[in-house]
Amino acid sequence: MRRSAAAALAAVLLLPLAACANDAATAGHGAAAPAGQQVDGPKVKIMVGGLDKVIYLPAVLTQRLGYFAEAGVNVELLTEPAGVNATTALLAGDVQGAVGFYDHTIDLQAKGKHVESVVQFAQAPGEVELVSTKQADAIKSGADFKGRKLGVTGLGSSTEFLTKYLAVKNGGSAADFSPIAVGAGQTFVAALQQGSIDAGMTTDPTVATVLDKGLGKILYDLRTPEGSRQALGGLYPSSSLYMNTEWVEKNKETTQKLANAFVKTLKWMSTHSPEEIAAKMPADYAQGGAEQYAAAIKSTLPMFTTDGVMPADGPRTVLAVLAAFHPEVKGKEGTIDLSRTYTTEFVDKAAG
Repeated sequence: MRRSAAAALAAVLLLPLAACANDAATAGHGAAAPAGQQVDGPKVKIMVGGLDKVIYLPAVLTQRLGYFAEAGVNVELLTEPAGVNATTALLAGDVQGAVGFYDHTIDLQAKGKHVESVVQFAQAPGEVELVSTKQADAIKSGADFKGRKLGVTGLGSSTEFLTKYLAVKNGGSAADFSPIAVGAGQTFVAALQQGSIDAGMTTDPTVATVLDKGLGKILYDLRTPEGSRQALGGLYPSSSLYMNTEWVEKNKETTQKLANAFVKTLKWMSTHSPEEIAAKMPADYAQGGAEQYAAAIKSTLPMFTTDGVMPADGPRTVLAVLAAFHPEVKGKEGTIDLSRTYTTEFVDKAAG
C-alpha cells in the first residue's frame, strides 16, 4: 500500500515533465540487463530511461567493462522507455539511482523534492531536430515552425520543451505549432515517412536510420557542445546519474563506488574509437547494422564529458529553457538553488 501510494505521488509530481526525449528502449517496462560479475559489496538498483539509447550508453558500458565489480559494488540495471519513468521509480523508492536527463532535478526542486546529479554523463542534449525531406525547403529554422506538426517523444517531454524554445528563440511562439507525440525509434521513423509530422526531435540511433533512409535532414544538431551553444545559448547537460540527496548523504561510500566506475567508463570512452565502443555493447543494440551503430555512436560521442563533472554554465542554460515554458519553474527562477541540483564531490575524488 505504501509503495503504491509513493508511486502514485511520483507520477503526479512528474506529469508536467514527461519522458526524456530519446529512442524507445527495446526492453520492456522494468526489464533488467544481464547481471554483471557479483562481488562482496553493496547492492544498488539503477533505473535507466532506455538501456539501448546511445545517450545513456555509459550505463551498460560500465557493466560490460566490469567497472562496477572493480569498484566493489553490485549494480542491477533496469530499464524504462522514458526518463520520467526512471524518475518515478526513484521517487517511489524502487531504485536507488536513475539515469536520465539532468533537467528532472530542477523540475523536482520546484516541487519541493531534492534530487541531484552525481555523475554528469553529458554536456549537450544529444538531440537532433530532423525535418522531413519533403519539407526541407520550407522549414529552415524555428521561425518556420508555425502551423506545422512537430514530432516529440511525448507531450510535456524534454523534446517538447526544447522544440518550444527553438521556436521562441527564432521569433515565434510556443503555441505556433502542434506537438505530436510519436515516441521514438520505429514509431518516429514511421511518422516521418507517412507525413504524420513535418519535423521532429529524436536521438541516435534513430537519427542515423532516418538519414540512411533519406527520410529527413538535420535542422538543429544538439549532439555537440557547439551545437548546444548555438541553438540554446549554452551547454545543456542532459544524461546523468541522479539520486535522492538524502540517500546520497547516508550512503557516501556506495555513491563514491558508483562515481569511480562511471568516471572510469567516461575516460575509457574518450580514448577508444566508436567501433571499439560498439563492440563492447550488446549485439542487438545495433539494429541497423554494426556499421550504422558505430556511426551513431561517433555522432553522439561529443556530447559526453570525460570526467563526469557538471559544466559550469550548464545548469543556468537548463533553468532558462525550463523557465520559458514549464509551469512549475516559470517565475521561480530566483528560488531555485542550482547548487543543490548536482554535486561534484564524488567525481572530483574519482578523477583524483
